[in-house]
Amino acid sequence: MRFFCFALFIVVFSCSKHKTTRTKLNHLIPEHSSVILKASNIESLKSALQNNDFIQKLSKTNSYKTLESKLEALSLLHPKGDLLVCFSNDETDSLQYSVVTKYHKNLFKTDSLANYIEETLTHKNTTITKSNLNNNTFYSAVVDSMFFASSSKKTVDAAFLHVNRNAELEKIYNTTGQNKSLSLIMKSDNAFIKTLFIEDSIPLKNFSNYFAVDADISQDEILINGITKATDSSESLIHVFKNTVPQENQIQNITPSNSDGFMSFTFDDFNAFETNLSKFNKKDSIASSTLFDNIAEIGVIFEDAQRAIALNSIDVIATKDALLSELNIIDTYRQIEIYSFSETELFSNTFYPLITYNSATKYCVLDNFFVFAENMELLQNIIANYQNKTTLSQQSYFKDIKANLSDQSSLLMVVNPSILKSILDKNLQNSSNYNLDKYSASALQFIYDTNFAHVNGIIKKAKTRGYQNSISEEFNIKLDADLLNQPQFVTNHITKQKEIVVQDVNNKLYLISNKGRILWKKQLQGAVLGNIEQIDIYKNGRLQLVFATPNRIYVIDRNGNDVAPFPKKFNDKITQPLSVFDYDKKKNYRLMVTQNKKVFMYNVKANIVNGFTFKSANKTINSQPKHFRMSGKDYLTFKTEDHLYILDRTGKTRVKPKTSVNFSNQAVYLYNNKFTTTTLNGELVSVDTRGNTATQNLNLSDHHHLETTSKTLVTLTDNKLTIKNRTIELDFGNYTPPKIFYLNDKIYVSVTDLQSQKIHLFDSQAKPISNFPVYGNSQISLDNIDKDRNLEFVTKGDSDAIILYQMN
Repeated sequence: MRFFCFALFIVVFSCSKHKTTRTKLNHLIPEHSSVILKASNIESLKSALQNNDFIQKLSKTNSYKTLESKLEALSLLHPKGDLLVCFSNDETDSLQYSVVTKYHKNLFKTDSLANYIEETLTHKNTTITKSNLNNNTFYSAVVDSMFFASSSKKTVDAAFLHVNRNAELEKIYNTTGQNKSLSLIMKSDNAFIKTLFIEDSIPLKNFSNYFAVDADISQDEILINGITKATDSSESLIHVFKNTVPQENQIQNITPSNSDGFMSFTFDDFNAFETNLSKFNKKDSIASSTLFDNIAEIGVIFEDAQRAIALNSIDVIATKDALLSELNIIDTYRQIEIYSFSETELFSNTFYPLITYNSATKYCVLDNFFVFAENMELLQNIIANYQNKTTLSQQSYFKDIKANLSDQSSLLMVVNPSILKSILDKNLQNSSNYNLDKYSASALQFIYDTNFAHVNGIIKKAKTRGYQNSISEEFNIKLDADLLNQPQFVTNHITKQKEIVVQDVNNKLYLISNKGRILWKKQLQGAVLGNIEQIDIYKNGRLQLVFATPNRIYVIDRNGNDVAPFPKKFNDKITQPLSVFDYDKKKNYRLMVTQNKKVFMYNVKANIVNGFTFKSANKTINSQPKHFRMSGKDYLTFKTEDHLYILDRTGKTRVKPKTSVNFSNQAVYLYNNKFTTTTLNGELVSVDTRGNTATQNLNLSDHHHLETTSKTLVTLTDNKLTIKNRTIELDFGNYTPPKIFYLNDKIYVSVTDLQSQKIHLFDSQAKPISNFPVYGNSQISLDNIDKDRNLEFVTKGDSDAIILYQMN
């Protein structure tokens, strides 16, 4: 598992050009490579690795630290597409690596590296660059428009002569997915990962030939999906499941929750399975005990050094008949009879190397399960947990991981933190101490299918279940730099769920999944003004992000790409957030740009809408233009410090207020069918469709905030929050403007005290929502972001982090 960390440290050095003959990255994979990493978005991967709890725990191991130091110089790579990192061991058993990606002129930068030295070499009239950073030496060149770097000059030399046309490797390579956090291609006989299993009797090199898996990495889990394949069915353990059909795994229903885990294997035809296993063990197939004739699943339950064997019978009477000679009762526990068992080596003789245990001297029967063990306490523990319904299958953390696994599998292993660590320690050399206590259950699953097997795996940090009305933190994600604005939700048009967009102080825009995975980052020219909107520019159901920065309008698709002809550049500064209008709900969008006194109306082709006649206000516009529709008529509103403009869609005056006041910079709202805002001295101003104007003294200070829906008015002045004429006195602090959310037929009002870093949430009656306030450093965005009924909200945490909470 440690190789998930390597892509954090990949970099690049100088290069030269060469005549093109190779067309794919995998054509440059060195022949001796035994582990290959593929990343399609290196920036997203770096963030995923930085935020993943499990990988950060592994970063404390000596193996990780050694590799991090050795690969230090590989941290400046900026590929635009897929990137491969290939690992191998040389003749002295030292780690070698190679990097392959498409070359482009901004692939890497070395100017700011104080300890960087480079030297130009030649190889058959082709330039190779020798680079040294902090005493680590690398060699690089451009081979057929692809950048190739390696810690071995011999490997770079060979890249000019060798095209890797390994047909089997290419098939395996092509099974990896696109846009995954990371893909791993691994020969089973490699020098880095020795085993994936509890028992030493199942080394990885004997299990199959190749693994090709995609990893989806989020803050608290790593999901693995892919295949494993073996070319010779008699030499690889995975092929013992050939000509059998995977059955439903049920050993979890009898495994105690206080055990270390279990391994389960299934088949629909024991004779076929036994024949395959005999071929693998290179021994003649002999008739085994009739005990297994009606067994669909065999499991090994682990508890410290003890083992129990569980048989899942599809014909309990027939299986009992096979045990007629083993009916000597030696004890009774909780009314369950425990029998002696004489064939102690039966399981290891029949199922080696899957089972090596040969000390089973006792057994009991629990419904359709026949459980064998040597240790009486282990049998009693299994009986007690089964009767008490405290087995592994009843635990919430097991249910969480089971949701990512198939119900049927040929081979399934589920382990607790101590076993997970012991497996990792077998692969990590000189590892230091690290704690995996919160990884209550991890799983690896193989599902045999013709001549290969599907692979599923999950390593997930268990979460404390939120009790009813509680607030639980779902994730806390760090960005590359401090946040510039508050995070907000946007809609994923594919899943219909919500994702998060946020910008950092380097003007980098992030799209983050509702599981906490950074999907992409995009460099912008300037800070986003106001909220980001979404439009369907092609009218095909696919949504794009649309917004303005001080000198540009952006339209960005789901993958982070600009949608032509955007971004549109402006010489004069844009002074208000971009206003997006869809008058008739037919996706004929209008984009209104505000520049001081002037407004300009554009269509989605970035052309001026000639029919819009309004050109300039009397003074600087101090609020974002808005669109309202009443009684079939459109109203466009914005204001200056002393004038409220209410226009029709062509820019002509539709309503002229019959009085003039000094307006605040608060937005214009439609409240009780009137255009509503506030004055500079805190009075409420309402204008009806005939221009009649009314003011109301709300006792607001000069520094106040207003937000409304059509029927709900909320104000904040100093520490007084008023919701529908009900006033709450908050602690003195520095509060964000209130925000109103209407969800599930209920009004929510939020404010955040930036001084005490507390988020407050109230209902429409000004009553606090249970378990608030909670920690936060910005306004929130509140919505139902996934498929459950619970609401979630996102906020700024530390200066460089966002937090997603769930209201249970």
